[in-house]
Amino acid sequence: MESSTLLGKEWQTLQDNHEQHEQHALFIKLASLALCLAGLASGLALTWIAFTVAICWIQEGIFKTYQSRLGDRLLSVEALLAQSNPTPSAMQLHTDWLASRPGGGALLRGYLISAARPTVAFPYLPILLMLGLGRWLSWL
Repeated sequence: MESSTLLGKEWQTLQDNHEQHEQHALFIKLASLALCLAGLASGLALTWIAFTVAICWIQEGIFKTYQSRLGDRLLSVEALLAQSNPTPSAMQLHTDWLASRPGGGALLRGYLISAARPTVAFPYLPILLMLGLGRWLSWL
């Protein structure tokens, strides 16, 4: 099978997975909002609600980090497809990732950077701020 055909198949698979990660991130956001509202409605302590929201936020950050890795490989595949004679390097997602995988601290930093992106931080940060405001108002 021709290399460009393999690269095309790899690109399609990666692109499909990249979009699935986006859908999963949206579901995590919606679950966080639903859990927050359920916690408020049931009278759960604001600290526990905030903890649950923070867990969802971190989980989405991890999902977005995985998605970013897929995006990096997509760019590599696209560059190879753009060449007139692509080299046979199809289906190297895991090899590329292992070759460039950061250590523990750098990996954690990558997760935190992904979680801090505005598209990930919303709605978590506003929910946590609302809960903090509610807690502060309850002390008054």
